[in-house]
Amino acid sequence: MTLSRTARPGHCRTARQRGTSVPWGEPAARRPWGHGEKRSSDEGTRLSRAGSKSWEDVASPDIRTDTDAIVRVDTVTICGTDLHILKGDVPEVTDGRILGHEAVGTVVAVGAGVKHLTSGDRVLVSCISACGACRFCREGRYGQCLGGGGWILGHLIDGTQAEYVRVPFADTSTYPVPDGVSDEAMLMLADILPTGYECGVLNGRVQPGDVVAVVGAGPIGLSAIMGAGLYSPSHVVAIDLADSRLDAAKQFGADVVVNNSREDSRAAIDDLTNALGADVAIEAVGVPATFELAAALIRPGGRVANIGVHGEPAILHLEDLWIRDVTITTGLVDTYSTPTLVQLLQGNQIDAGRFVTHHFRLHDFMEAYDVFARPGETGALKVVLTRADSPG
Repeated sequence: MTLSRTARPGHCRTARQRGTSVPWGEPAARRPWGHGEKRSSDEGTRLSRAGSKSWEDVASPDIRTDTDAIVRVDTVTICGTDLHILKGDVPEVTDGRILGHEAVGTVVAVGAGVKHLTSGDRVLVSCISACGACRFCREGRYGQCLGGGGWILGHLIDGTQAEYVRVPFADTSTYPVPDGVSDEAMLMLADILPTGYECGVLNGRVQPGDVVAVVGAGPIGLSAIMGAGLYSPSHVVAIDLADSRLDAAKQFGADVVVNNSREDSRAAIDDLTNALGADVAIEAVGVPATFELAAALIRPGGRVANIGVHGEPAILHLEDLWIRDVTITTGLVDTYSTPTLVQLLQGNQIDAGRFVTHHFRLHDFMEAYDVFARPGETGALKVVLTRADSPG
């Protein structure tokens, strides 16, 4: 791991992944900023040598197309997907990439084609970018965007774990921060809350009276638990290996918790359902064992909703499932639910701020990653990093 503290003119500091002969990050700016704020140096997190990371100087982002905006990152977080990237589970992420796909910040420059943002606007940078015009965007399936969007930040282009970020398709990939909503609460709507809600609750078609099993009580699992509560299930069962996460699950709405290192999760579900099985099983980890467990917990006619990011194959037991009318859904979040979640946040119907367990300054990314990567020891759910002069 390398850690740089000396800024170079025309560069920014950022957390990145670094490796073989692949050039670091994106090419240098193709044209000057034009309007808005100028900087001489930035910082950020860089993926470095598959599995390591560094906080160092990188080239400052610039407007590249007329639909771009440059956003100063005021509040940012780390996602479980970033940990999957560091493990090598997402091979499309090249060495040298600036990580991160969630932020709240301040617009400092916009391209000529941006119609709804101006310098000084406070915005949520969504984990999903949307061209707004392709077939899938017109269906609200922004995660499958054919026009250059989808999950690109911290994946295919440099991301948000930096002092500044270039946001493509800025009009359709950002959301205004409402008055009275804190930065850290709004930040939870960049990824985890829409992911848990769309890929877990809505794909799983949670209905009143359902027994819902959530396998994995990390931030995504807790988001699914919170979202499921909006639909009045009879029981929400949280299953995890860590007691600290199961304690958190109770606070987020689970009424039954199972530590499956020492308890039989299927027996717990059977007790609630007369041995029928769960109506909905939500997989929220992304390893073979948790997917296979979710499938084993489901009743005939039930729904398995996979959320987890999988880096290796899982066994699908069709010899057991084919006759039982089980529906299995997968998918990347689309963030079509973000406006709804903003309204729920404003109306105090969801408490997004309770996800945040640890706070850091922006330059403390290495420490924040260490804390976030050891949740069993640290109790971390979501870590939030802020600029020293952050307005939120």
